[in-house]
Amino acid sequence: MRLLAALVILLLVAGYSTGASAHAALISVEPASGSILPSAPKTVELRFNEAVTPGAIQLIDGAGRARDDARVTASGESISMAMPPGLPQGTAVVSYRVISQDGHPVAGSVIFSVGAPTATQPPANAEGRLNALILMSRIGLYLGLFVGVGGVFFGRWIAWSMTGMGAPRAALLVGLPSAVVSLGVLGLDLLGLPPAAILTKSPWAIAFATSAGPSLLVAIAAMLLALMALSQARHARALAAIAFAGVGLSLAMTGHAATASPEMLTRPAVFVHGLAVAFWIGALAPLAALLSKPTPALLPLLNRFSRIAMPVVAVLALTGLTLAIIQLEKPRALVETSYGLILSVKLALVLFLLALAALNRYRLTPALATDQEAAPALKRSILLECGAALGIFAFVAGWRFTPPPRTIVPETPLAIHIHTDKAMFQVLVSPGKVGVDDFVLQLMTGEATPLKTKEATLTLSLPERGIEPMEHAAELGPDGYWHVRKVELPFAGRWHVRIDALVTDFEKITLEDDLEVAPP
Repeated sequence: MRLLAALVILLLVAGYSTGASAHAALISVEPASGSILPSAPKTVELRFNEAVTPGAIQLIDGAGRARDDARVTASGESISMAMPPGLPQGTAVVSYRVISQDGHPVAGSVIFSVGAPTATQPPANAEGRLNALILMSRIGLYLGLFVGVGGVFFGRWIAWSMTGMGAPRAALLVGLPSAVVSLGVLGLDLLGLPPAAILTKSPWAIAFATSAGPSLLVAIAAMLLALMALSQARHARALAAIAFAGVGLSLAMTGHAATASPEMLTRPAVFVHGLAVAFWIGALAPLAALLSKPTPALLPLLNRFSRIAMPVVAVLALTGLTLAIIQLEKPRALVETSYGLILSVKLALVLFLLALAALNRYRLTPALATDQEAAPALKRSILLECGAALGIFAFVAGWRFTPPPRTIVPETPLAIHIHTDKAMFQVLVSPGKVGVDDFVLQLMTGEATPLKTKEATLTLSLPERGIEPMEHAAELGPDGYWHVRKVELPFAGRWHVRIDALVTDFEKITLEDDLEVAPP
């Protein structure tokens, strides 16, 4: 075990060379998404909360044509797209797909109109098959790392026997191609390419440029070393130990959890958590196989594994709790976000696993000492653990498509500014999309001082859809601004906004403008 400890320290230190900070999120766009401009902008600037690498950036002009003459440049957190000359009037779409520092793609679209808006919409992404391929390859990778490498480590270091290695061997043979496919489909996702493009060079090149590239190479190396530890006795324990440490290292090199701040805490937590999962899950299939033909050596093995497993499970729970707290930030995110819902299901399955483990440890294993007929019941319980572990793999693979709550940047309210010599009205609309919105009215004089107002009224209409004016009385809030809450905006489009401010009993100031409401 000294060799394993040394390798763990060495590989953990090496893991810090793949520094990354967080999952990228778009924080500003210039011109703002939904803007209606009198003429085409010279550039469109996208700014993220961290440095990003461009993947696929596409411009679709107001005539619905995909343009290949827009020049894209990147600098740190910003990506700039120079608009081609002669951009036609209408609604243009900039569709972006960039690579965040944790190796995950971030995609979205921004819209602006030159002159009058048109019905142009962002192109639909036909990603169903690609997402299924990503999910299946991720599950296969987990099988190879946890069932395969973990099973070989159990055989060489805990059982001291290669009996029951059929399932780990099969898992390794599934995990190796899954790791290769994972790398290819990551490139496809980053570039927005169809599955058939996996046979081309570009997706592989861009995937290797992310932190996921080296991580998957470490995973492949770990599984190859585990296969070598299966097939030869010489240096088999050392090979199994290096492969086992490679499981934790590959997980700590990339991903949402590993790149969360503070990395001095999260990377080691992911490393140790991965090793604990591999130790526990890797032992299940070999133990089930050994229980099919119990021998006198089985009970001492079960007792030895049980003694080691107890502190391992404690470490597993502690590191898992730490990572969950960092990722969620707020308890309500556990039920309000997709990431939290997946975590909730995982926690339920883990509790089921712990209950089965306790049953095995305190009831079924002691019964085996006096009654060999207890072996089938213990085997059934372990097989249930295997099923629960597979369920965890399937759900956790879904995290690939769900950014953790800590990375979700609150949407910037939609804003319009109405200015005359007499008054200035700033209007903030949150979230600025179809549905229920909140309006904040900041009323100022022409000199930008607060405008003392007795009453304020917001009137909305959507002429293009035949929606007549709807009047809403505003309420003065403790912040000094006028608020209109829970306004139903049933359609996207160019809404007409009119604000009436009653300054005195005999004077009313009215300002009007248009607001582009985005689809939900």
